Amino acid sequence: MAIIRHKEQRVGVFIDVQNLYYSAKHLYNHKVNFREILRTAVSGRKLIRSIAYVVRTKTGEEKPFFDALVASGIETKERELQEFYGGAKKADWDVGIVVDMIRLKEALDVIVLVSGDGDFTDVIEYLKYHGKQVEVMSFGKSTSRKIKESADDYFDLDQEPDKYLMKSRL
Repeated sequence: MAIIRHKEQRVGVFIDVQNLYYSAKHLYNHKVNFREILRTAVSGRKLIRSIAYVVRTKTGEEKPFFDALVASGIETKERELQEFYGGAKKADWDVGIVVDMIRLKEALDVIVLVSGDGDFTDVIEYLKYHGKQVEVMSFGKSTSRKIKESADDYFDLDQEPDKYLMKSRL
C-alpha cells in the first residue's frame, strides 16, 4: 500500500534516543545525526511537535548533547538514570513515549516513531485504529520485525548510514 504524504499533514515525531544511540553505537560506532533524522521524518510536512526522550546522569555530561537537540528544533524530555542496589541501572522511556503519542494524537495526522523497539507494536496498532498514519524510522539491522510490519511505513536508516550518522566516531 502506498503511503500518502502531503504538505498539509500535521506531524509529530517521537524519538527513543537510547534505542537509536545504542543501535548506532553497536552497528557503526558512531553518534546519530538527529537533525537529519528530524528533517527526513517531517519530509516537508507541518511539524507540530518533535520530542526526544533522554536520560540524565548525575554527572551532567550529556547536557551539551541535550542543548544540541534543542538547537535542532527537538524538545527534550529528561528522566534521571535510576541506579539500583547491586549496580543495575535503568532508564526506560517506553511508557512515557506511548502516553505522549496517545495524548497528542488528536493534534496529529501522522505519528513518526523513531525507534526499533518491538514493544511499541501495540500502540502503533491502536493509533492506526484511530485513523492515524504511523511511520517508523530506525536502523533496520537492530529493529524488531514486528514493528516494521505494524507501521504504515518503515524507513530504514541503514540504507543511508552516512546521512544519519555524525562524522565523528564514538
